[in-house]
Amino acid sequence: MNLGMGEILVLLALALLLFGAKRLPEIGRSAGSAIREFKKGFESGEQEEKEKEDHENKREE
Repeated sequence: MNLGMGEILVLLALALLLFGAKRLPEIGRSAGSAIREFKKGFESGEQEEKEKEDHENKREE
């Protein structure tokens, strides 16, 4: 799904109309922090899974 400059401008204009100029930075910050938290949780889940597999492999030996 490739978005061109025209589509991005239309989306930004729509967001500006829906939320207003004062709320957009707040929404951006909260979205950014949500993405960071999701990535942290995903990475820690991968790390725990790897540790669990290593532990099971040691037990089998």
